[in-house]
Amino acid sequence: MPLFIIATPIGNLGDVSPRALETLKKVDVLLCEDTRVSAKLLARYDIRVPLQSYREEVHRQRIGEIIALLAEGKQVGLVSDAGTPGVSDPGSWLIRDILAAAPDTEIVPIPGPSAAIAALSVCGFPGDEFVFLGFPPHKKGRAAFLKAAMEEPRTAVLYESTHRIEKALEALAEIDPARPLVVCRELTKMHETVYRGTAGQVLEKIRATSAKGEFVIVISR
Repeated sequence: MPLFIIATPIGNLGDVSPRALETLKKVDVLLCEDTRVSAKLLARYDIRVPLQSYREEVHRQRIGEIIALLAEGKQVGLVSDAGTPGVSDPGSWLIRDILAAAPDTEIVPIPGPSAAIAALSVCGFPGDEFVFLGFPPHKKGRAAFLKAAMEEPRTAVLYESTHRIEKALEALAEIDPARPLVVCRELTKMHETVYRGTAGQVLEKIRATSAKGEFVIVISR
């Protein structure tokens, strides 16, 4: 049976697609990054399906069970806490190992929200060529990562957390104080904010408003 890769809202629950809802209703098991987070979405739409935890820390322990479920003919769905599974999360590991064990398994994408694409759509920078870099390393390799992002010849998109956004912007300002960029905070949520300017200018705006939330940084090529 197929494995459904189901994109879910990145904030606003109204962004879930009708196809995603229909798929969520019919799966036999739903693999969730955090069952508590997914339960809120399911409750909103009165969907009741068995939930199982699947995240990076339990991949090795769970992969055999998941392969067995598919072999038994179960319809299995995969969701992350927000956005599209497999994009900056361990969903890709799951698909890799399932296909290694059962190459004929059908992997079905149920597309939908993605914070990276949402930010790219409003940044105003060329989107015909871009590179998605995920989260910068916390320590080792962080400086080199940010330098490479600023030297990227294509529009660069990366994520950053509330705890490190100010330090990231400080570092980017040192690398290239004149480069235009866009920083999106809490996309689709109540406090959604889009900051535009150089890294230094955006840093000042964030310090004057709020550094709380999830951030997407888009760097002009």
